[in-house]
Amino acid sequence: MRKKEWRTTTHNWRIMKKNEIWLADLDPQRGKEQSGARPVVVISGNAMNDHFDLVIICPLSSRVKNFVGGVLLNPSKSNGLQVESEVLTFHVRSISKNRLIKKLGSVSTFEMESIVTNLNNVLKY
Repeated sequence: MRKKEWRTTTHNWRIMKKNEIWLADLDPQRGKEQSGARPVVVISGNAMNDHFDLVIICPLSSRVKNFVGGVLLNPSKSNGLQVESEVLTFHVRSISKNRLIKKLGSVSTFEMESIVTNLNNVLKY
C-alpha cells in the first residue's frame, strides 16, 4: 500500500506519540518473544512515529517478575492499565503500526525517563 493510501484508509494509529500505551497484537511470535494482544509503550521519538510505518515499543506484562531493567506501572486513569504491569525493556522491538489496536493511555515523563534509563542499562550490559 502506498503512503498516500494508508493515510486515508486507516484510523488513528498514525498519530501515536512517544509515552503512549497501546494495545498491540504481537502474534505471531518466535521463540521467547512476547506474544498475543498486550499493552505496549511507544518509546520511539515523535519524528519517527510521524514519518515511518514502524514504531519502537517495549511490551508490558501483568506477570510481574521484577526483572532487572523492568519498570513497574501501577494502574491509573492516565495509563489505562487494569492491573500492575512490568515494562519489559529487554524485549524492546520495532513493530508495524498495523499491529496497534487502540490507545489505552500514556506514561508520565518520570516513568518514561525510568524506562529509557533501564533500556540504556540493558543495552550497555
